[in-house]
Amino acid sequence: VRGAPAIGVSAAYGMALAQIKGKDLKEAAKVLKEARPTAVNLAWAVERSLLEAKKGRSLIDVANEIFQEDITTNKAIGDAGKHIVPPNARVLTHCNAGALATAGYGTALGVIRAAKDRISMVYADETRPYLQGARLTAYELAEDGILVTVIADNMAGYLMQQEKIDLVVVGADRIARNGDTANKIGTYSLAVLAHAHGIPFYIAAPISTFDFSLEDGSLIPIEERSPKELTEFNGIKIVSDKCKVYNPSFDVTPHRYIDGIITEKGIFRAPYTMSLDKLNR
Repeated sequence: VRGAPAIGVSAAYGMALAQIKGKDLKEAAKVLKEARPTAVNLAWAVERSLLEAKKGRSLIDVANEIFQEDITTNKAIGDAGKHIVPPNARVLTHCNAGALATAGYGTALGVIRAAKDRISMVYADETRPYLQGARLTAYELAEDGILVTVIADNMAGYLMQQEKIDLVVVGADRIARNGDTANKIGTYSLAVLAHAHGIPFYIAAPISTFDFSLEDGSLIPIEERSPKELTEFNGIKIVSDKCKVYNPSFDVTPHRYIDGIITEKGIFRAPYTMSLDKLNR
């Protein structure tokens, strides 16, 4: 399972399965939390399930609630974010923050879907090394009849230089109290490039993705993935065994590069420690 909201929903159903099978819920929670350390939605869903279980509730009902809430939340994110999209916009997105990464509709792609009549082209980074942009985002958009062009990750700067990008919108896996945001590896590079070219850069994420226990992004744990994602292609080795591999799955974009964070409660802007504070009360 991939995509922070989808991971959270899956965790809720995992807790429901543990309850149905009569497993120790605290032990199940521990195992689930360790599965994907970067995506905070997982821990949020697990803790909510534990709390509801103490009230004697059926966790399958809780999981179904979380599933439906996520769809409603994503549509609210789309409605909140569509106003930032200028007419005839050319939008760049990264990884997959659509229906295939959530319970449905999507966060970043939710904004794109809600504003599709204002968009002339979406550029989807292929998103190395697992190609979620090429394999998932491009598929979703094409199926929705939204014009999409797939590009290699290292082409984004050139497109910006050629003034072919008006807006960048991406999802998030964890957002710290100060607005620092962890998302798929390569997001930070896009944010820096967008900043250098004066292009608005937005995050789209539900409030469940915020982690107010973390003061800044340096405290966000970064998951590392299998070296084979880089050393093999279609089962064929393409990198020498003599080479070392570093394959972090996420990076952290400092809040200073983020023009706004689109949530189901509206758009929050810098200074984030102040604007986001009301969510933590």
